Amino acid sequence: MQQPIPASQLVLNNEGAIYHLNLHPDQIADDIILVGDPGRVEMISSLFDTIEVKRQNRELFTRTGTYNGKRITVISTGMGTDNIDIVINELDALANIDLKTRMPKEEHRSLNLIRLGTCGALQADIEVEDSYVATTHAIGLDGLIYFYEKNKEVNETAIRDAFIQHMDYPKDLPLPYVVEGSKMLLERLGKGYFHGFTATAPGFYGPQGRTLRMHLAYPESNRKIENFEYNGQRICNFEMESSALYGLGKMMGHNCLTICVVIANRVAEKFAIDYHPYVKKLVINTLERLSK
Repeated sequence: MQQPIPASQLVLNNEGAIYHLNLHPDQIADDIILVGDPGRVEMISSLFDTIEVKRQNRELFTRTGTYNGKRITVISTGMGTDNIDIVINELDALANIDLKTRMPKEEHRSLNLIRLGTCGALQADIEVEDSYVATTHAIGLDGLIYFYEKNKEVNETAIRDAFIQHMDYPKDLPLPYVVEGSKMLLERLGKGYFHGFTATAPGFYGPQGRTLRMHLAYPESNRKIENFEYNGQRICNFEMESSALYGLGKMMGHNCLTICVVIANRVAEKFAIDYHPYVKKLVINTLERLSK
């Protein structure tokens, strides 16, 4: 017989809200937009017709409201796969665990988790600013999903092994993994954008091939990543969250998609300083498509 989840594992605050997100189950919608920057939560929710929930804790800001009559939640995750591990686990707990009894619910609730972010393109033809990449598969360089038993069920090992072979992948780095995103959300929200693989790095500098005062251990990595191809698909971009989102979300039975504005091109060494109008364009496109 299953036992209640211990307090040290399902952590709640003194209000009975889930610990880091500071949310109660009725405060999230089925459609959830995830952004890294807390400031984007305010920008997105300012477009809502109504706002019913305003909560925050640390860098995790939440607003739930309606857009064209559609109930939508927007949450800031902060940067990196470690933050995504917290956010996705706690969102799943809100959806699928009774916080009072500490027991999993009998009926599973599936969430639509849409990450809207920024990225650096890894292909010369993907220009900065008014270009967008919808991620079909996330290639994780962070190793996160291997901490979970279900990783074998979601890991696209044929693509992973081809990537490892192509890269001559160093043995002292975390084992890569590959997870496919939601085809349903890609069809619904990804029209008109570049589609392809996204490489998720566990850092902004060295893991993405940037050098300031320290030399890289594997300076050829970016060139090899740019040249990888599998069944006609290429790695379009670098970012820092999608592999954890896709991996955790799929293991827990949620639908996940990342769409990013391209603000840098690593091949051309370009960076867009004023990319905010393109982020807002992506946000409006997504809200309109979600509310139809």
